[in-house]
Amino acid sequence: MLDFSAVASLPFFTLSLSFISLFFFFFLFFFHSSHSNKTPCPQSYPIIGNLIGLLRNHHRFHDWVADMLSQTPSLTLQVNGFLTTRGVCTANPRNVDHLLAANFPNYVKGSRYTDNLHDFLGDGIFNADGEIWTSQRKIASHEFNTKSLKHFISDTVQSELSGRLIPYLSATCDGDKVIDLQDTFRRFSFDNICNVAFGVDPACLDEAAKNSPTSSNHSAFVKAFDDAVEISSSRFMSPVPAIWKIKRILDVGSEKRFREAVQIIDDYAMAIIRNKEEEQAKTKEKASQNQDLLSRFMNSNSNLEFQDQEHKRKFLRDIVKSFILAGKDSTSTALTWFFWLISGNPRCERLIYAELSSVAPVTERRPGIFSYDELKKFNYLHAALSESMRLFPPVPINSRLTVTDDELPDGTHVRKGWFADYSAYAMGRMEKLWGPDCREFKPERWLDEEGVFRPSDQFKYPVFHSGPRICLGKEMAYVQMKSVVAAVMHEFEVVAVDGGGCAERMMDPPYTLSLLLKMRGGLPVRVKRRH
Repeated sequence: MLDFSAVASLPFFTLSLSFISLFFFFFLFFFHSSHSNKTPCPQSYPIIGNLIGLLRNHHRFHDWVADMLSQTPSLTLQVNGFLTTRGVCTANPRNVDHLLAANFPNYVKGSRYTDNLHDFLGDGIFNADGEIWTSQRKIASHEFNTKSLKHFISDTVQSELSGRLIPYLSATCDGDKVIDLQDTFRRFSFDNICNVAFGVDPACLDEAAKNSPTSSNHSAFVKAFDDAVEISSSRFMSPVPAIWKIKRILDVGSEKRFREAVQIIDDYAMAIIRNKEEEQAKTKEKASQNQDLLSRFMNSNSNLEFQDQEHKRKFLRDIVKSFILAGKDSTSTALTWFFWLISGNPRCERLIYAELSSVAPVTERRPGIFSYDELKKFNYLHAALSESMRLFPPVPINSRLTVTDDELPDGTHVRKGWFADYSAYAMGRMEKLWGPDCREFKPERWLDEEGVFRPSDQFKYPVFHSGPRICLGKEMAYVQMKSVVAAVMHEFEVVAVDGGGCAERMMDPPYTLSLLLKMRGGLPVRVKRRH
């Protein structure tokens, strides 16, 4: 006789057995993976991996990573993400050398970047691999080594300083206002990089320009770019990437805002490209009138072939967007943390001001403006900026994707398809690399006995990356930062409202979890004229 109760319970029994089998499979998978590699994998559990630790330490993510890395034998740990996402994270200079230089072809941007950033950056230089990247890098490398571009960037910075930043800070002195220095530097840097990249001035720091006819167009572009960067960052930092991918498919929430922002950015960029094409067609001169990066890429003799003019425009658009992303917030972020640290270290402030004052006064000089040759003499300022970025690198952590199975110099096994991260933030806090005073702001560690700046090994200090992808704008970034700091500190005293970079706050610095190490809540300051 047929047992109906047994038949009725069969689907439930089968489903339960399937779940148990699946759980057992994942448990064996993670158990075997964690024990087949000698690399430590702290706070990891079957299926969910390091998710619990990530959620608990979300507000102090980079310090959490630094703490875990410092407790490992070779400053390297294994990372288990949700389900099957796997990888390693390192603060070992030998491993960083291997990832970025020695075995460069095996560690690419890959799907880890394209999934998150292709909607925004397309095939731009910071998102590309292979032949596309090689061609763009070749053109960019040539242009960044030309004297004309260096002079153009230097002249742009000086013009923005004397015409925008110094007058803006002077006005805040007169009104005894509290300003957000991070936002001020962000707007200043955006004006700068748009001039350098597009030859277009959004005038973000010019209060009088807000009522101009083109102001609304520029403002929409600025806001859209900020939104795109913020949402791209949230994609990268999402513990469960499937969530944002579903939102993108449904076109809801932040992903809808992201799509709309990218459309505004693309329309703005394409309009500028078409205007430049029309200018060149009228004048029939490609040469030297326009010195911005877009014009230089348009005029370069590239071996790349395009299907039509529209494909070439998209190629140029993606390049320029990448350079704006690289220069927009990285400089302002570095400058913000520098002044946060200086506000808590008055001894260093006095030494920098003394160095600035040691330059023979020039009566023709505009207020706070120093020449390129004068900037090169400021060894202590250069050291202080390098020390600030050691502790607070603008890009705190970077990632690559493994092409084939490999073994790092410290014996860590990395499998095909794994991500391989290196944390510049953690590296700046490793006693094994910088000594017991590694968490102190100490510019003197960068100076020799005669007080001359002494650079560090690039794989111990990968703030500007290393190997074939090392930052092409490193020298120009230092020139820009030194120009800004010299101008501001020579003319003004910057006083942090909340005490700024006090020593006790170094253990819990107020940063946000993003692609860039932005300061949470900004940096409120008062600015006073020096007597």
